Amino acid sequence: MAFQVLEQRFDRNAQEDLLRDLRAVIEAAPFYTPTMPRTGKPMSVKMTNCGQLGWLTDKAQGYRYEAAHPETGRAWPPIPQSLLDLWQEVANCPAPPEACLINYYAPGTKMGLHRDEDEEAFNAPVVSVSLGDTGIFRVGGLARKDPTRTVDLKSGDVVLLGGEARLIYHGIDRIVAGSSDLLPADLFPQGGRINLTLRRVTPV
Repeated sequence: MAFQVLEQRFDRNAQEDLLRDLRAVIEAAPFYTPTMPRTGKPMSVKMTNCGQLGWLTDKAQGYRYEAAHPETGRAWPPIPQSLLDLWQEVANCPAPPEACLINYYAPGTKMGLHRDEDEEAFNAPVVSVSLGDTGIFRVGGLARKDPTRTVDLKSGDVVLLGGEARLIYHGIDRIVAGSSDLLPADLFPQGGRINLTLRRVTPV
């Protein structure tokens, strides 16, 4: 398995069903603004998690996984069944995901090149789902200086990072504002994009 994009893996009805599940997740674990290690600079995305573990970052303790929301202190809610089913179908991994990081990109938001390397289970893939506005996804190689290219990730697309591509650099250059009407206005009045990233944290 390498870098793959499964275009329109979730059709419109499946996307709406997933959003209904996410509404309950967000109610139990509200979005918050993470901060960078060392500098404490706020990230442009808002973030929450579901699953046994959640990915966190702040000035004091840096990048890590913890079992509770940093502001409410409550355990993360469970991962929706549709995402567990997706993992079982595409991940080729005998163990379930332990974390689902949920990033919200408002219009004007981006994320620089980075690798998902805070896990112990690099033999399990990263599986992510795009919902809402199209994201201009930049993907590179195993070194930060490697050449990069861009891929348009539309609502319903799924990305797999596994095998030799598990630790490649990737990021979001920008959001194409107004390219989708999926996200409900009561939760996301600006529209934008949600990215759901399923990860196995501990060894398989």
